[in-house]
Amino acid sequence: MNLYLLPILAIVVGVIIALLIKKQKNIGTKLLLSFSGAFLLSLTIFELLAEVYEHLDGRTTGLLIMCGILLQIILEFLSQGAEHGHVHHNEETTKFPWLLFISLCIHSFLEGFPIHEHNHMVYGVLIHKIPIAALISAFLFQSKFSTLQITAFLVLFAMMTPLGTFISNNAEIHSQDITMINAIVIGIFLHISTTILFESTEGHKFNLSKLISIILGTGIAYFI
Repeated sequence: MNLYLLPILAIVVGVIIALLIKKQKNIGTKLLLSFSGAFLLSLTIFELLAEVYEHLDGRTTGLLIMCGILLQIILEFLSQGAEHGHVHHNEETTKFPWLLFISLCIHSFLEGFPIHEHNHMVYGVLIHKIPIAALISAFLFQSKFSTLQITAFLVLFAMMTPLGTFISNNAEIHSQDITMINAIVIGIFLHISTTILFESTEGHKFNLSKLISIILGTGIAYFI
């Protein structure tokens, strides 16, 4: 049951964080984003990558990973980078951000596929989604969208990852096809996590706090 509840919990926690920080710039959100990037990247390499290479030949796996990277680049073109923390706010607009919504839903749906009962990817997704949900929620709360629109956005966004997990674990899809989808998701995770890790901080300085958060994320992912 945790496979389905934890990704939803991440959105709830993100919404609470957004309500608490409101319009204030919070360094904790940025550090959590760095931690989540390192944690997700480490779990992808330690666990998911090895699993995919075990079931697919190397050339096919490499091709699918590159397809995942390209797919994520396309999704970020639509969302303008919301998947790794870039949400551009325009207080004057009242037009619902359909491209952002569709991109985030596709991304969230696919990231649910590698989550199985006996692996730890659910924790990577959980940690990844909290700061993203906080930033997206802050964007929505500062907009002129109606309460119904905001609620619908967040609820549907929250349900996408559990839906992907449910289909992966219960639908009559050949295990080889699931593995191929997981390889694509690896590409998505690699692109997002490395983008988070290697983006410049304020003043183009890689500060000590960010370095410590990255080391912690890597270490915890290794030992769980």
